[in-house]
Amino acid sequence: MTDSSHSLRLDKVSRAYAQGEEKLVILDEADFEIQPGEMVALVAPSGAGKSTLLHIAGLLERPNGGEVFINGEACGNLGDQRRTQMRRQSIGFVYQFHHLLPEFSALENVMLPQLICGLGHKEAAERAQQLLDYMRVGARSSHRPAEMSGGEQQRVAIARAVANSPYVLLADEPTGNLDPTTAGYVFDALTALVRQSGVAALIATHNHMLAGRMDRAITLEGGKIVPFVLDDAHRF
Repeated sequence: MTDSSHSLRLDKVSRAYAQGEEKLVILDEADFEIQPGEMVALVAPSGAGKSTLLHIAGLLERPNGGEVFINGEACGNLGDQRRTQMRRQSIGFVYQFHHLLPEFSALENVMLPQLICGLGHKEAAERAQQLLDYMRVGARSSHRPAEMSGGEQQRVAIARAVANSPYVLLADEPTGNLDPTTAGYVFDALTALVRQSGVAALIATHNHMLAGRMDRAITLEGGKIVPFVLDDAHRF
């Protein structure tokens, strides 16, 4: 069964953990899908299963039941080698802390995922520079992370996440470590990139103002993925 009209789809996904003699249910036959170019906010309190959902969607963790589709490909029974390949080529990750490699320049940080996937040095450098220019940090391409501001570092991290043209972008509090003004700049750049590239973006955030600027918002209730209703003050 395939469904290539959605870049990411979870079909009756379940995940539970043993907690002593009891079972802690995080996801209970959860259904969810994101279309190409769509931005979806994941708004959930700590402990609700947000990280588990992101890990399963990113093929970092296997569900107990159900199926995860990435661009129509069923990923539940894939071997470790193919799962690793999918994470490198089809899924981009952005975290609250940029996790850039400190000994490399901005350009080199964005080149590395491409080189790992076999792209030539010249082509990787050209694409890396284009992405940095698009994220408005092209002038900082030769700088190492310690020489850049927090907002610049996070924009480099976003460029790195989409360097291999993934189908899915998963972001965990990508602006949570930034002041409100810088967070706004980073979110604007991220939005423009999602719209231009057509990547399907699932973005975990506690910021209701940013959630209100996305296409829709979801949350977790009783192991189900359900719509999150923002009040009018937070709608863009």
